[in-house]
Amino acid sequence: MTTDTALSLGVQPVGADTDRPSIPRAYDYSLGGKDNYEVDRSAFERIRRIAPRQGDVHVTNRRWLTRAVRSLAEGAGVRQFLDLGAGLPTRDPLHVVAQECGRGDAAFVYIDNDPLCVAHGRAMLERNENTHYLPGDLTDPAATVDKAGRHLDLRQPVAVLLGAVLHHLADDDDPAGIVARYIDLLPAGSYVAITHYCDPGPGRPELHELARELERAHVQEVFGSGRYRSPERIRALFGSLDLVEPGLTALDDWWPQGPPVRAAAPEEHLILGGLGRKPGRHLEPLRLIGR
Repeated sequence: MTTDTALSLGVQPVGADTDRPSIPRAYDYSLGGKDNYEVDRSAFERIRRIAPRQGDVHVTNRRWLTRAVRSLAEGAGVRQFLDLGAGLPTRDPLHVVAQECGRGDAAFVYIDNDPLCVAHGRAMLERNENTHYLPGDLTDPAATVDKAGRHLDLRQPVAVLLGAVLHHLADDDDPAGIVARYIDLLPAGSYVAITHYCDPGPGRPELHELARELERAHVQEVFGSGRYRSPERIRALFGSLDLVEPGLTALDDWWPQGPPVRAAAPEEHLILGGLGRKPGRHLEPLRLIGR
């Protein structure tokens, strides 16, 4: 899969087709956006009948990505970001977060294989010379990094963002292998941020059954993708990277901005996030586990 129109994220991009639900458009709806159609709203409401607070899961995911970008820009001095499977533009774009953290020169490249996302991204996000939204297939790391390298200095550390995207790859797509190839192509001192739907396993039977039910709905009934993997398999996605403290955690447990305002709903336990760093001495690292 090497072309911009190749299959990616487990299903063919829907684009502007109003007869089929679209993953990025439904995600946009869940965040309160306006770039969606009735077919997307109906699809997401089917998920919400199983998990009433699934919209909060997506909001929490977005907050996590914002905290991760801010930590990288402020705490690690990262000046280059590559957002894979970036989706539709939403409030508080991540390049603005990076560029407002004292990194006005931060270079930010968004990549997506859905032509609707690319069109909206170019129109709404490319407001300065350091921000670019490009068509591309994240399952082809070499082609994607080569394309991003037209706007990023690949001799210097890059932060790769994989937010709520790898669970849309099937096991046969080898998501761990894909991430490993990105790691090989990145310079030392680079970071990879990942959030992923999680099935905690039969040791937590109620959450395990909810994860199984949600996966069946996502894959078989609504979008054709959306897999809930075990914490061990999600941890394996980081491969040779060193995990940054506090490791792979529930999203609101990763450097929260304050105490929780309410108890988490069951579905909010079914997504994990973590940040890994490629060993090297390019930049002062964020605090690493076991170091």
